[in-house]
Amino acid sequence: MNVLIAAGGTAGHISPALALARELSDAMDATVRIAGAPDGQEARLVPAAGFPFEPVPAAPFVRGLSPRNLTAPAVVFRSVRRARPLVEDADVVVGMGGYVSVPVATAALRARRPLVLHEQNALPGLANRLFARPARRVALSFADAERHLPPRARTIVTGNPVRSAIVEVRAGRERLAKEALDALELETGRRTVLVFGGSQGARRINRAASEAIRELKDRSDLQLVVVSGSAHLELVRDAIPSGIDLVVRVFSFLDRIDLAYAVADLVVCRAGASSVAEVAVCRLPSLLVPYPYATGHHQDANARALVRAGAAAAVADESLTGPLLASRIRELLGDEARLAAMGEHAAAWSRPDAAEALARVIAEAAR
Repeated sequence: MNVLIAAGGTAGHISPALALARELSDAMDATVRIAGAPDGQEARLVPAAGFPFEPVPAAPFVRGLSPRNLTAPAVVFRSVRRARPLVEDADVVVGMGGYVSVPVATAALRARRPLVLHEQNALPGLANRLFARPARRVALSFADAERHLPPRARTIVTGNPVRSAIVEVRAGRERLAKEALDALELETGRRTVLVFGGSQGARRINRAASEAIRELKDRSDLQLVVVSGSAHLELVRDAIPSGIDLVVRVFSFLDRIDLAYAVADLVVCRAGASSVAEVAVCRLPSLLVPYPYATGHHQDANARALVRAGAAAAVADESLTGPLLASRIRELLGDEARLAAMGEHAAAWSRPDAAEALARVIAEAAR
């Protein structure tokens, strides 16, 4: 089976595409290629993961009046022409959403190749709404997304694929937590809060974490692991007073985020689709801070779904301050029963077999 996956633009599209590609390659012996923008993160991440990368020129549509939109039709035309020979060599084409999916999906329909879409968020993006009706199947991470798609879209809830290393945290937590204590220079016997803002970091969360450190400095039973992103590393590190009881470890990026998940008792993060999928798969309670400028406010919709499921609490980005963050951490860690229930609800909501489920949908479409 030859599979072409269109993914790119953000890590939220690329990460599940790579997890899916690994499942298709390893479990189904499929030949997988991934198409994306030549200047996007995917141009680096896809080859690094060991998959062939096919550059397809693409540009995001700018909402509102913009000179860039005048050239959009020409860009799409060139992109469809570039994608046409790629889809003709495929048995099935998969669109992971985002602007790079548009020319690839268009070429797939013109070449009469079966098209499968995957929507990561609770509020579908423009590309997936556009192609949902002619697609063979539309796989969803959130059941809520179905009501935002055309009535005749053939949907199925598969969950959002996450890397096998993250799925393994669920069963291997004890072993990985011991490894994390050494790798992250943490102390045994302390409650651990993991704070991160996404692949590029989040200034609001990092600033609140910096202030919360001072609020929590006397907690000898607590430690914070902050993944700040490179741009905000010094902001957080400079906020750590000397001689405090609180243990704070700050990293610009963690290759082994699975270790941080394994040792965490609570996670504070954005409500991006990949983030919430990973946290839930690891059975972790979370405090979600949706990114307020996400397209269509889809992170707010993601957070609402987790809160309704009892798996998370949420705080608005504009309300987040250091004192509030410290207060919510104290509140959640101080209620063992609630924290345990949130972890159980996260596990129940999660779909650790999402990559396998989506791969089956793709194989069926190819047949």
